[in-house]
Parts: sequence; structure tokens; C-alpha cells
Amino acid sequence: MEELKNIIRDIPDFPKKGIIFKDITTLLQDARSYQRTIDLIAHRYIGKRIDKVVGVEARGFVIGSALAYKLCAGAVLVRKPGKLPYETFSKTYDLEYGSDTLEIHKDAIKPGERILVADDLLATGGTMAAVVDLIQSMGGEIVECCFMAELDFLEGHKRLPEGKVFSLLHF
Repeated sequence: MEELKNIIRDIPDFPKKGIIFKDITTLLQDARSYQRTIDLIAHRYIGKRIDKVVGVEARGFVIGSALAYKLCAGAVLVRKPGKLPYETFSKTYDLEYGSDTLEIHKDAIKPGERILVADDLLATGGTMAAVVDLIQSMGGEIVECCFMAELDFLEGHKRLPEGKVFSLLHF
């Protein structure tokens, strides 16, 4: 795991001063590291009957789509307002400064479907908590929320369903 962690580049003061941004693009552009990351995450869910993998805009699409393919599951996109072409459900949630909204197609998840939610990084957990709320309001069953990496000191996992968070890498 240290080898994968070391490939992720730190960008100081992005997107604002005082933040050290974890840039996963360096891992994604290295074919073997990207494949290994997806294989390690997917292995956890083999045999767990995942119906759909939900990827969260935008880097979550890269993780979620690859996992959906590996797990023979459908891929669902959660996007910012106005980006999905069909009727949507939306969820507005609070950020550190202000609020944001996410949308999902109304027909993306059927009641009782087993859902794996995927994103690149778990920080404060606000975005993922909103996604979980959307999925559960549609009748989807959260199998787990999975992440390539987690910033442990922000304790974002505490905002998500207990026992339903998996992060491959920890910072």
C-alpha cells in the first residue's frame, strides 16, 4: 500500500491556502498502479452481489466505472445540477462555506438494489453522506462506500453508515 500512496502527489495550497490536495492523477496515469488499485478494491466485493456502482462526480466516475466493469454491475453517475439529461432527484447539503447540490436520475436505482458507492477520496464525508441519503431515499441498499484514499484526521467516516466504509489507502 505504501507504494501506491507514494505515487499520489501532494499539491500544497490547492484549492486554497493551507490545504494539501491529494492529486490521484499520478496514480491513474500509471497503468499498473491504477489496475492494482481497482483490483484490490474490487476483490473485496466479489461474491457480494453488487447490482450497481454509484460514482460521484467527477473522480469517482473513474473509480466507480472501473469497479462496475470488474464486478459485472451497472454504473450510475451522481452529478452536479444540470448535468444529467433525464428527470432527477436532488440533494442539497452543507459545505464548510456554503452548500452544494447533487443529482441522480430518477430511474437509476430500483428499490432493493444493492449499491456500492465509489469515490476517490473521503475527506469530511459531507458529499458522500448526501449521496447515501439520495440512494436510500430511492430504496437502494448501501453495501458499502468505498474510496481509493481517506484523510483519517478529518473523520469523514463518522458521517456515513457505521461499518459501511472501506478505504484502500489512509493518510
